[in-house]
Amino acid sequence: MEKLRIMSVFGTRPEAIKMAPLVKELAARRDIESICCVTAQHRQMLDSVLEVFRLTPDRDLDIMTPSQTLSTITAKCLTGMDGAIDEMKPDMILVHGDTSTTFAGALSAFYHKVPVGHVEAGLRTYDKYSPYPEEMNRKLVTAIADLYFCPTENNRQNLLREGVTEGLFVTGNTVIDALQTTVRPDFVFTTDILNRLPYGSKKVLLVTCHRRENYGQPMENIMSALAEIARTHGDVELVYPVHLSPVVQACARRNLDGMDNVHLIDPLGADEMHNLMARCHLVLTDSGGLQEEAPALGKPVLVLRRETERPEAVEAGTVKLAGVERGDIVDMAHTLLTDPAAYQAMAHAVNPYGDGQACRRIADAILWHFGRGEKPEDFRA
Repeated sequence: MEKLRIMSVFGTRPEAIKMAPLVKELAARRDIESICCVTAQHRQMLDSVLEVFRLTPDRDLDIMTPSQTLSTITAKCLTGMDGAIDEMKPDMILVHGDTSTTFAGALSAFYHKVPVGHVEAGLRTYDKYSPYPEEMNRKLVTAIADLYFCPTENNRQNLLREGVTEGLFVTGNTVIDALQTTVRPDFVFTTDILNRLPYGSKKVLLVTCHRRENYGQPMENIMSALAEIARTHGDVELVYPVHLSPVVQACARRNLDGMDNVHLIDPLGADEMHNLMARCHLVLTDSGGLQEEAPALGKPVLVLRRETERPEAVEAGTVKLAGVERGDIVDMAHTLLTDPAAYQAMAHAVNPYGDGQACRRIADAILWHFGRGEKPEDFRA
């Protein structure tokens, strides 16, 4: 019997972190030929993840251009995928999450009549402009996909309410699988300032902020709040790997440059980010992935957004929505920095996102779909 040709398609750093362990799990199965196709929607940040996980793509579309727009990303993904699918003839295409690569990869698979598996399916805010364009990307992929790999039961319930009843699996999140390979107690950072931070005597705050819906006044509010936190808490060292977006760079420099306990550094590789997260005290972020990763490492998270498509962590108590207003962010950070009971309540909450076996469940589900194995049991937090 011929091997199943399963093509994993991704193009950004967060996608690569979550798909890399799955690509390797698929490659380890004797009934599967694992094919990796990257769009390089984010070239530099993607390459750093590929290096960490020692992945060499079978096809690299290399679509990134200066000042690219959502339209150019999507169009170049679609045309690039035509050649990749025609050449590699996959039996199924896997896409991840909610990027423009995700949507274009799924749409291209549909045009070629190739089944689609959606990894990290069922996340919703029910506001099509927040996160933008991610919320609409994930809903459009739902309409195309054949298999849905939901990180949590809540994600599956979202899909059931939308009328999706077939091909649903609760797998946990593959990012928990990734953390098992990247976090090490003897890790040495290539960014030297991270080796010299006083993790024992100071409270290291890890910050990320880059989402498009936060551009403008929300981002100004967030950066101003970060500056206030750094000014009023002498025991804090704030580390911000600044996204490469010119909009984000300008806002961060305008508000945070020149402060002794604020470190604006270049974006980090996956292994450096994971190990910094493991050593930090608190995470403030508008990222989706960090809301899943930090709780697995026992780190409280303040989400710098008005809503989240990851309510499980809010319900579990590991994450709090801080919003995008300066005063709210400052007050919530102050509480966690000065109230040990409030901090411990978040740090010790149960992580709802996985047990490190998501990739195994997804591989088993794919084999079951093609009649080559048993249906996997669902993950339960």
